[in-house]
Amino acid sequence: MTIASRHRLLALAGAIALACAACGQPPAQPDAQAQAQAPAAEAAPEASPDVHRFSIGSLPAAMLRDGTITLPNDGSIVAMGEPRAEVDALLEAAGEATDPLQLSIQGLLVEAGERVILFDTGAGQAEWADGGRLPRSLQAAGVEPAQVTDVFISHLHGDHVGGLVDGDGRPAFANARVRMSEPEWAALQADEGQAALAQAIAPQVETFAPGAQDIVPGVSAVAVDGHTPGHSGYLVADGDARLLYIGDSAHHHVISVQRPRWTIQFDRDPVLAEDSREALLARLADESLMVSSPHFPFPGVGRIERRGDSFAWVPAQ
Repeated sequence: MTIASRHRLLALAGAIALACAACGQPPAQPDAQAQAQAPAAEAAPEASPDVHRFSIGSLPAAMLRDGTITLPNDGSIVAMGEPRAEVDALLEAAGEATDPLQLSIQGLLVEAGERVILFDTGAGQAEWADGGRLPRSLQAAGVEPAQVTDVFISHLHGDHVGGLVDGDGRPAFANARVRMSEPEWAALQADEGQAALAQAIAPQVETFAPGAQDIVPGVSAVAVDGHTPGHSGYLVADGDARLLYIGDSAHHHVISVQRPRWTIQFDRDPVLAEDSREALLARLADESLMVSSPHFPFPGVGRIERRGDSFAWVPAQ
């Protein structure tokens, strides 16, 4: 029984109890199996502004807010070396503020049968981001960290792996397999600044070859090269329904999409990353794939469309 199903069972049981009370009859007692599957202390989750629920075919999914990253629009990080007037004109045409630039941080939650899958974990306690809210968003979605069975990591940057450990440096998802590409895990282990994190999660890590298919049923990796040594997007499929979680293939919903060849400081190999970004945007548009982005404005779900010789982000309504 999925988490969503348990919530529905609890809601139904509560409605029956209220109806019986109104007619003066004692409510029927749930059988032992139902009690085991739906503990009395569990309550259906309330709507939260930090949780955006949707579905991928028949799979329940949710975007979970973690926070924001604020960056200057001065050509030093985003749109590196581009004339400020051109960057401002692009943003103004899209109805966006020109400075500072805001990147959202969010993760994707998917329930697939008995699996509870989380894609990226937010910034954790990082001081350079206004983040760390993903654990509360997860609970608002009705999921406890111990219920997460698989954590898929797009890449090693702190706003994606910071939430893998709690404030005491212990694994935040103690029962989960932490999955990332082989080169990304090697790079994470070699990063001295993340040595403690790598040691904490090492017993949980399972790696895969870049672009591996069906890592778990319905989830395949999509190698998007250039950002980090083994950066991966993830294709989630249920029948004909498909969603691509793009990781850091594109950071800003206007600049990165409409000008995919403008450089961002975070890309390890800028030219390769620009080639990969342009090719991925073309695929997303041509295949009309649903897109989940950890950095586009919350909830970061929508599609990419071709606009003339470029592209545009169209958020889901």
